Amino acid sequence: MEYPKDYREFIKANAWDELRKPENESDQAKGLPAPPAQKAYPEGAKLVDLVAPDEITVGSAPLREVIGRRRSRRRYTQEPLSLEELSFLLWATQGVTDGAGAGRAVPSGGNRHTFETYLIVNRVTGVEPGLYRYLPMEHKLLFLGSDPKLPEKVVLACRGQAFVGEAAVVFIWTTIPYRMEWRYTVVANKVIAQDSGHLCQNLYLASEAIGAGTCAIGAYDQKKMDALLEVDGEDEFVIYAAPVGKIG
Repeated sequence: MEYPKDYREFIKANAWDELRKPENESDQAKGLPAPPAQKAYPEGAKLVDLVAPDEITVGSAPLREVIGRRRSRRRYTQEPLSLEELSFLLWATQGVTDGAGAGRAVPSGGNRHTFETYLIVNRVTGVEPGLYRYLPMEHKLLFLGSDPKLPEKVVLACRGQAFVGEAAVVFIWTTIPYRMEWRYTVVANKVIAQDSGHLCQNLYLASEAIGAGTCAIGAYDQKKMDALLEVDGEDEFVIYAAPVGKIG
């Protein structure tokens, strides 16, 4: 069966030629300020302290073993994650790795890091179930609210994939495209897509290293996922999701 070929253009590198055209001059080249690397949050918001990266002791399994065990895991036990384990997973996927706050645990085109990490917490020792956002610069969780129907709602948003609601934690990543567009204009969408793969692969490896598992979710209802996180769907929208749970 023949498919139209134009949809393949997105994954080619031709857009880099378009970037050089004067009409595609970036806001960075125009001298406009860079967008903030992290979304703001209200003063006095409820924050949850995580285990500091230099105090984390979990996740020390040999890399070769972790890569060899990596699978997409869709069955989870009822065992909760510890706060230290969750801290490790967050640091491994979006954590700051230098004192200046620029380096992260995953690569990003131009070091732009367009993602925000949201969590639906179901079973984490010492953490109230609910919706959270990770603050990588502070290495803390921002509490956004609680709703006993969150597991049910995220299953619905993930097109009925029931195992998502059985996870200890569901990672949901949004992108703020302008962080990348500020530098790369017409190439931004390609780079964002590439970067999301870096992000989720680190979660796979970090999960395996603590005896947990995950499964990347690309098949979701865009409007329902955006509504679940209360993002506008234009300047910020969901791009990827991954439930995490202990495996037997």
